[in-house]
Amino acid sequence: MNFDSRGIAGVSIITTEFRDAVEVQSRALGFEPAVVYTPHPIQNRSADELKQIADDVIERALKLLQLA
Repeated sequence: MNFDSRGIAGVSIITTEFRDAVEVQSRALGFEPAVVYTPHPIQNRSADELKQIADDVIERALKLLQLA
């Protein structure tokens, strides 16, 4: 959100566990952030699993940046 307030396009990549928190915070701030959700949890994933998750979300993240 800080990027947007400075005029810099940004995308938050967040696990699905925090979807409700993002929605509540966004409403409270009156701000609609660009968000891409990934599976939860992340911390115990192997390098190959993390690479696959990144591969799965990169196109959505780039598309949101282009719309900004």
